[in-house]
Parts: sequence; structure tokens; C-alpha cells
Amino acid sequence: MHDHDHSHTLHAGQLNRAFLIGIGLNGMFVVVEAAAGLATGSLALLSDAGHNLSDVASLGLSMVAFRLARIPPGSKYTYGYRKSTILISLLNAVILLVAVGAIGYEAVHRLQNPVPLQGGTVAVVAGVGIAVNTVSALLFLKDKDKDLNIKGAYLHLVADALVSLGTVIAGLLMLFTGWYWLDAVVSLFVMAVIVYGTWGLMNDSLRLSMDGVPAGITVEKVREQAREIPGVVDLHHVHIWAVSTTENALTAHVTIAPGLSAGEVDRVKHDLKHLLASLNIVHATLETENTHTDKDVGF
Repeated sequence: MHDHDHSHTLHAGQLNRAFLIGIGLNGMFVVVEAAAGLATGSLALLSDAGHNLSDVASLGLSMVAFRLARIPPGSKYTYGYRKSTILISLLNAVILLVAVGAIGYEAVHRLQNPVPLQGGTVAVVAGVGIAVNTVSALLFLKDKDKDLNIKGAYLHLVADALVSLGTVIAGLLMLFTGWYWLDAVVSLFVMAVIVYGTWGLMNDSLRLSMDGVPAGITVEKVREQAREIPGVVDLHHVHIWAVSTTENALTAHVTIAPGLSAGEVDRVKHDLKHLLASLNIVHATLETENTHTDKDVGF
């Protein structure tokens, strides 16, 4: 078994800094937004503050996951704590969906009983929210497709920026028209955005935590491409799972054409390793069959 230092060019130092800046900016804004929401009685601001608070928790959990993933393997945890990145990604999704329930309940109640609000204050505070969330999202833009936790953080922050934009529009409309029911409508919009953004994240996280085949990889595709390598007859007993949100593993039996020399078997091993790495499978253990030797090929 070969352990590749394969992190999809994720740089721990840069990510740590991105998480810390994101947590700091959003943490300060949560305090301001919650205070403004309480002062004005705006449910839209309070629900968005709650959503932002869950994002702060999400960013914090994701940072903890990255630090745990860097702990080297030991005799008890032979993959280290890499799986924690998947469990934390799932926990983040669950936290957001719980927050949605609370927002939805209060929004329906407020829709039936609208209260007068200071639309100008709501719009100004939400405008600050657009800036905070956009800056925070940009910190994760480059790496968002390389890891599930980073993708989750990025999606949350972009959703927050869109929600804040909706709140600005609602605040201005309330200021000039007195349509105070818009406050509850924006809260319901917040809820829809969160559910839309979180559902896919939760499905991905749940599949990986159940050792399902990671997105973008199929057993059929791996077998098909392996059979194209000269000397490989077939792959079977194939198992593919995620070790972390950035690393995948595979075990399989490889049927190799009979009569190959030792050098040719080495070439097959090399080609298979190259193929699997290109499919983002960085930990592979292969057992060979029907060759001139009964030895296992492990890498």
C-alpha cells in the first residue's frame, strides 16, 4: 500500500487563514445583525443572523476537520482521522436543516401577523451582510471543487450573500411602501435557499459516511478503463470508498493475462497506479490472479 500525499493542491496554511478570516468576519457580523434584528424587530435580520451563526459553526467545524485529517495514522486509526472530514460535512448539513425548521416556523407565524419595521435599517445592515459574505466566499472560491467541506463553506456563504441581497430589496420596499409582510417572505426565501444548497451536500456526505462510491467515480468506469491497459484481463471484487473528503481508496482483484514476464507485470502495476490516480483513487490494494506468480500486488 502506497500512501500518496494527495491533497488536490489544498494548502493547509492558506486554508487555515481562509477559515480564520471567514469565522472572524462572519462572527462579528452575526453580533451586529442580531443586535439590529432585536432593535428593529426584523425577523429577516434575526433569521439571517441565525443562518450566519450556523455558518460560523460550520466554518469552525470544517477547520477542526482539516486539522484532524492531518494527524498521522496510528495502530488504532490506520487511516488517521481523515474520516472526520466526512462526518463533520454531514453534521454541517444537519445543523443547517435544523436552522431551516426554526426559521420556517417563525416566518409562517409572522406572515399571519406582520409588524411595522424600520426598512432603512434592515436594508443597511443587510447591505453590510452582502459585503461580508462575498469577501468570505471569495476566500474559498479557488478550492471549492476540491473538497466537500470547502464546497459546503463556499455554498453557505454565497447563499448568505444572496439572502442579504433579498433582505436589502425587502427593506427598501418596506421603507417606501409599508409592505411589512415582506419581512416574513424574505425569511421563507432564506429557508428555500438553505434547503436547496444543503440537500446535495447532505446526500454526498451521507453517501460517503456509508462508504458509498464517491461522486464522479463509478465501478463500471474503473473496470472499463482498467481493461484497456495491455495485460489486464479484468477487475472484480471492486470496492471503492472515501477515506476523507479529498482522498479515495480501492481494493480489487486483477486478472492479468498469463505468460507475462516480471517486467511486464511491473509495467501493468505502474499503468494501473497511474490510471487510478487520474480517477482520484490514491490508496489502492490490488490482488493479482492468473499470472505466473501468486504474489499479491499491493500499492
